[in-house]
Amino acid sequence: MNAIILTLLVLGAVPGPAEFQAGVARKAITPTGSIWMSGYAARTRPSEGVMHDLWAKALALKDARGKRVVIVSTDLIGLPREVSDEVAARVKQKHGLQRAELLLNSSHTHSGPGVWPNLQVMFDVSPGDRQRLIDYRDRLVDDLVEVVGAALADLSPATFAAGHGSAGFAVNRRQPSGKGFKLGVNPAGPVDHDVPVLRIATPGGKLRAVLFGYACHNTTLGGDRYEINGDYAGFAQIELEKALPGATALFLMLCGGDQNPHPRGTPELAAQHGKTLAGEVERVLAGGLRPLCPTIRTGYEEVKLDLARRERAVFEQEAKGNDRFGKRCAEAVLAALDAGRQVWQVPVPVQVVGFGDNLAMLALGGEVVVDYSLRLKRECPQTDLIVAGYTNEVMCYIPSRRVLGEGGYEVVESMIYYGQAGPFAANVEETLIAACRRLLVKVGVK
Repeated sequence: MNAIILTLLVLGAVPGPAEFQAGVARKAITPTGSIWMSGYAARTRPSEGVMHDLWAKALALKDARGKRVVIVSTDLIGLPREVSDEVAARVKQKHGLQRAELLLNSSHTHSGPGVWPNLQVMFDVSPGDRQRLIDYRDRLVDDLVEVVGAALADLSPATFAAGHGSAGFAVNRRQPSGKGFKLGVNPAGPVDHDVPVLRIATPGGKLRAVLFGYACHNTTLGGDRYEINGDYAGFAQIELEKALPGATALFLMLCGGDQNPHPRGTPELAAQHGKTLAGEVERVLAGGLRPLCPTIRTGYEEVKLDLARRERAVFEQEAKGNDRFGKRCAEAVLAALDAGRQVWQVPVPVQVVGFGDNLAMLALGGEVVVDYSLRLKRECPQTDLIVAGYTNEVMCYIPSRRVLGEGGYEVVESMIYYGQAGPFAANVEETLIAACRRLLVKVGVK
């Protein structure tokens, strides 16, 4: 009898069928045929074969009040605004889902297709190749709308629990040298090895989905590889779904803008990192996750981050240069200036999804460096805060004040590939942090 009472007390902390619901869906988004890949400017030709499929996966959640949110993971370099805005508009029209209730995260694999016009300065493509990228983008929009609808249609009673693990293969890649900071390995640099894990199961305990995150670039494989794959995050999801039959594994890319896998360079290493991450998620699932009966709260806004202004003559000079990437970027900026478009501010989406009293997901657009995650979690000690980057739009790197002062690839060179008018102004970190605080307070996160 005592054992039965104890069991009932434990189960009392778990949400009941009438209190919480979840739906899960997935759709393959692997390109059909050869296509230009994204992430490395060194590539000189389209893809050659597929190592494993790429996926869009959706997790729909609904609380007892009827409040909904859909979290979508994609094995892609990143979504441009043109894609995320269209998906959000169509989902709102079809399903009544508000913008704050749709979160679109990308794993940032460098072994996937380009998503036009994201990073278009990087591509030296023929008209036919460009059209294939545009066709892929258009199909992707349809696929994302479809997978969101399928997850909403799959809603059924569910339990919800959260936990954390740790994986150590991410390393800070900003290596100091006699000539400033270069891309390399910096074991002394800041990292965030946290592995947040959310478990979705039936009231009877059958696992339906696991959402897990990590702050590290999906760049185990370099620009010399031409096979489509999801890098370590893709391998981790495959491993988890093998180990957990019937469950869907969704990867959430966190603030890994200045983090690389270590070591890196081969498919075997990508698979190894994936197994490491999957193994840690399995360990967390088998341990003491915290059962929750959450109410869902959401918020969304865009904050405009200032760029450091440069004279028009600088772009005119760069447009005459021999660097094809700098030339394309300068030409694009000049065309925008001539058309009267804004080039000195970058709008960045900020989104909060709160679960109950002390679990929240803060999702930022762009390639956010790890400093933001570390700082925001320090500033919210009462909340189990998951801080993601690469969400809703990936328009450029988002450096911290420290990284901005140090310079290097994330600050200067990367902005050329993203077609931005220049590095950020000195107020970038405080402006973004202020927006995060504002939205967290608005949603009721402590």
